[in-house]
Amino acid sequence: MRYPERGEVWLVDLGLTPKVRPCLVVSTQIGDTDRALITLVPHTTSTRQTEFEAIISVPFLKQGAFDAQGLVTVPPARAIRLLGRLKSQELATIEKALCKWLQLPCEQSGA
Repeated sequence: MRYPERGEVWLVDLGLTPKVRPCLVVSTQIGDTDRALITLVPHTTSTRQTEFEAIISVPFLKQGAFDAQGLVTVPPARAIRLLGRLKSQELATIEKALCKWLQLPCEQSGA
């Protein structure tokens, strides 16, 4: 099985209420001794225009935003299908929203 990689957008079964939705993988590669988990930022079409939403326009997604407040970690088996890959500039926009939400000093690392 190929594990989803950072910067890729996958259709993911989040279980319970959130259902199946596109999600951006933000975690690093899974190593041999690591737990088999991926951390995701879900995409939503129901935006609220908050500072924690990153609006990215790509052809493989409906109009909406990646919601840093919805950060979730799941087993890679929940990833159903690869939808596409974000460019580094697009990924950086989402990383900035994550840094705001988690109060991380990401400006120093260029994110």
